[in-house]
Amino acid sequence: MKVDVHTHILPERWPDLRARYGYGGFVRLEHHAPRRARMLIDDTFFREIPDTCWDAAARLEACDRDGVRVQVLSTVPVMFSYWAEPAHALELSRLLNDHIAATVAAHPGRFAGLGTVPLQAPDLAVAELERCVRELGLAGVQIGSHVNEWNLDHPALFPVFQAAEALHAAVFVHPWDMLGRERMAKYWLPWLVGMPAETALAICCVIFGGVLERLPRLRICFAHGGGAFPGTIGRIESGFRARPDLCAVDNPVNPRAYLGRFYVDSLVHDAEVLRHLLKLVGAERIALGSDYPFPLGEACPGQLIESLPELLPDTRDALLAGTALEFLGLQRASFV
Repeated sequence: MKVDVHTHILPERWPDLRARYGYGGFVRLEHHAPRRARMLIDDTFFREIPDTCWDAAARLEACDRDGVRVQVLSTVPVMFSYWAEPAHALELSRLLNDHIAATVAAHPGRFAGLGTVPLQAPDLAVAELERCVRELGLAGVQIGSHVNEWNLDHPALFPVFQAAEALHAAVFVHPWDMLGRERMAKYWLPWLVGMPAETALAICCVIFGGVLERLPRLRICFAHGGGAFPGTIGRIESGFRARPDLCAVDNPVNPRAYLGRFYVDSLVHDAEVLRHLLKLVGAERIALGSDYPFPLGEACPGQLIESLPELLPDTRDALLAGTALEFLGLQRASFV
């Protein structure tokens, strides 16, 4: 059984948000060819996407081909729109969440869902998180690695994490709007360098900021194998020991103590990196994630996991399905 915790979906169409709200910055789709569309931010090209980004039947064909029983659906991070007016971001979040919930409901046993919330207005975000879980039946939410100038340790965001813990809702953190973008104009560096750095920054903030210490039952997962964090934990711990006056100002606990307290997905693209991650956090904290249907994802979900011959059956099963189900708070019997 394979449960892919990291996949992205969009509605096939939605209203012209620039016309609706009277200002730009929103994404629109231009269906310019059969089974293809362009994502545009206003009139600027952002990304070409295939129909598997919106067509549930096409997604299920790919799942059946690759042996994926369950995809966990979440929006494309550029849709977060944390920069927008809160009421407008809430309306967009509700549109996206309703679409994900309808897709899950239309294909029982094949999809699960994570919503999106307007984190720039934490009170609205908490209310939409509650709606996602209690009314729409979603497993939790996907959030960005920061909210405009707020990192994830910002006090304004703590009530959102607190609500997620109380609701037993999963929180999947995906990098977006990468730091240093102005120095990464070439070579696809925002995706190759910026995203791993963003994720490491997000993990450090929830650790050093005491979010995990104050919310021990919070189920939080970081995309792309935790980004650069697993490769820099030694430096992070060394800095904590050398300069507690700078690092331990909000939480006195060694950051290494939190290994195993949060989840990561398996999207690391390299067998030795996956082996290192297994030693660092264990299979019970690594969930299959492919970043479907995008080109920097894993073309055949779970192939890297399946390539490690030394894995025992229970370990392999945890990586392919069990950890994802635990993170999501879902029962295996619902999907077999």
